[in-house]
Amino acid sequence: MGRRHHFHIDYAGHSISATVETGRTVVVEILIDGKETGHGTTRDDHPVTVQVELPTDPPTPVLVHVNPAPGVPRCTLEVPGAEDRVMSPRPF
Repeated sequence: MGRRHHFHIDYAGHSISATVETGRTVVVEILIDGKETGHGTTRDDHPVTVQVELPTDPPTPVLVHVNPAPGVPRCTLEVPGAEDRVMSPRPF
């Protein structure tokens, strides 16, 4: 049976959240400013990358990398031209 893990980061004035449901199939849901903007799936404990856009003018493409195993998943935010940022786990 899977578990749900939540991650968050504020970047460029936007709230970016990731929910990672682990199990045989890993499901990743990305929210930007409270709106679902992307999702991805993978099997077992394989990493998955979800591409989304920040609502800037023009939109800024970003990547959320999820490494679901071993143990607690890890999420990082990749923005072109900037250093990767680790998303903080949330306990809810």
